[in-house]
Amino acid sequence: MARIRDRILASEILVMAIPTWLGQPSSVSKVALERMDAFLSEARDDDKTPIAYNRVAGVIVVGNEDGAHHVIGETNAALNDIGYSMPGQNWTYWNKGPGPGEEEWLTTEERDWSITTGKACASNLLAMARALESSPIPPPPEG
Repeated sequence: MARIRDRILASEILVMAIPTWLGQPSSVSKVALERMDAFLSEARDDDKTPIAYNRVAGVIVVGNEDGAHHVIGETNAALNDIGYSMPGQNWTYWNKGPGPGEEEWLTTEERDWSITTGKACASNLLAMARALESSPIPPPPEG
């Protein structure tokens, strides 16, 4: 996990790609978020600013079942608690009912929607990262 932690903290933008399992985030994504909970006790070089502050996060969900909005909501809530910032439309997804596989993705009308929302997601994540770079969130007030 240390190498993954280092890669996460070397990035100003984190995108979590999560499969849906039974309408829930995958257990692997939950483990990753649980490990990232340790960020709550870490600060940047000034020893005041939480380590995840001024970093941006987005979510991509895929799967052969419903539940994308639930997965996005749970993941965004956890990332926000950790300290990440998230713009509107920081997500995209593609979910279908049980059964369809790759062939369905290549022919479905929802494919265009997923690509369009994915482009909006990427654009918004970059815009927020640039905004935070020029005007960072200050450390929380001491109290």
